[in-house]
Amino acid sequence: MLKTHILKKIKMIEKRVIGVKFSFIQPKLSEGALEMCSNAWPPLGILYCSTVLKNEGFEVSVLDQAAKGYTTMQTRDWVKRENPDILGISVLSSSSKEAGEIAGLVKKENPNLLVVFGNYHSTFNADRILRKYPYVDIVVRGEGEYTSLELAKCLQNGEKIKTVNGITYRVNKRKIKTTPEKSLIKDVDSLPFPDRRLVDCEYTSRIFGIRTATKRFTSLLSSRGCPFHCTFCACRNFARGIWRPRSVENIVKELEFLHSEGYREFLFVDDNFTLNPRRITKLCRKLRKKKLKVEWFCDSRVDNCGFNTFREMVKAGCRTLYFGIESANQRILNYYKKNISPAQSKTAVRNARKAGVDIIVGSFIVGAPDETREEIKKTLEFAQKIDIDVPSFNILGAPVGSPLWNELVAKGFIDEDKHWEEGAYVPRVVPTAVQFEEISEMIFNYFKSFYFNPRKLCSEIVRMFTSSFRLGLLMANAAQLRQTLENVKRGVQFK
Repeated sequence: MLKTHILKKIKMIEKRVIGVKFSFIQPKLSEGALEMCSNAWPPLGILYCSTVLKNEGFEVSVLDQAAKGYTTMQTRDWVKRENPDILGISVLSSSSKEAGEIAGLVKKENPNLLVVFGNYHSTFNADRILRKYPYVDIVVRGEGEYTSLELAKCLQNGEKIKTVNGITYRVNKRKIKTTPEKSLIKDVDSLPFPDRRLVDCEYTSRIFGIRTATKRFTSLLSSRGCPFHCTFCACRNFARGIWRPRSVENIVKELEFLHSEGYREFLFVDDNFTLNPRRITKLCRKLRKKKLKVEWFCDSRVDNCGFNTFREMVKAGCRTLYFGIESANQRILNYYKKNISPAQSKTAVRNARKAGVDIIVGSFIVGAPDETREEIKKTLEFAQKIDIDVPSFNILGAPVGSPLWNELVAKGFIDEDKHWEEGAYVPRVVPTAVQFEEISEMIFNYFKSFYFNPRKLCSEIVRMFTSSFRLGLLMANAAQLRQTLENVKRGVQFK
């Protein structure tokens, strides 16, 4: 008995000296998921968490399942090889079922493994996840960097997790407890740069399968949160409506480091990159002063940047700009609470083009609960008229955590028990909406007319030979472009 007690004590001391191992997984999309994304970008969320843990002396490992092309069983085997004490899985509604399957498999292999879910979907569905998946132990709500660190320290030191704010956890098979909300990270400059070497993958950016990044590419965040109230977006609830920018000096420092690592193309994945035009102008001038030759992509609202800001961005390397135009109908824009107008969209596109942006992407949403066929058609025609290069059409979805979800649940259109895990397309659940299949057909016919419009083709060809960036994209994507155009001709729909 004494010998057994001593051995247990030695193992406990060794565990504290060695530390706790924390592995993370970015799951692939679940089959039939509501959100379908053609981009594969570095999983910055779990890279931030992993880097914070690593800097505190914990052993970490990261798997991007989609980027590695792993099956569910191969992912299980990866976890078995890594043998972590804690497994964190980053979950969106698009990957929720895959995440649940992985959790079940790894828990079966190792019942002592602590399985933790995090990210948007987990934040808004903490109780539901723990009730459905008995093999999930803890859900981290909101930002996960310091919550992950506290969990690792709790396990290492044998402390009770009830002291950790921002989590929901299972006490036993029936009882679930929730700790108070964790404060947002106010000083985002204090976070370490995410260590991208933790994922053994090369990434790129694509639109409809076409590469928009042809050099060594990664993504980065220059700010967190968004203060706007768009009804279809859960970002405000996740970040509590607070926008927290990094300092220009901090952003440039990370870009300099990444440039030294061989990266040349970057995507800013902020929820609202251009919210403060003065900050953007300062960033661009700093990049030019440093003579940092990089190319980058970002999004922008149509109402908060003018020609001068766009010109500064172009001179500093901005090549692709995404605008959230959404609709040509003011009534629908008001319903979305976008606080913009079609006239502002026209002006923004015109200013960006005049400033020299190489590729302008316009994002549109159709399928609002009472949006008419005529209004959908008007938006499709509007996208044809304004001078964008790539139209991105989305059928309106209602993700959990968005104001739209709450509205449709309250009106009885969405059954929470049925749709919480994947969200719902509005035209599939609201009887007054134009049917999903009809909208899909309208969008597909629009794409054919957009890309085979002689005037459009001529203008794109002219621009191709006046832009080295566009010419590089053409050379890198020649085969894929031919296949895409052939698919459109043959009537093969694509996302």
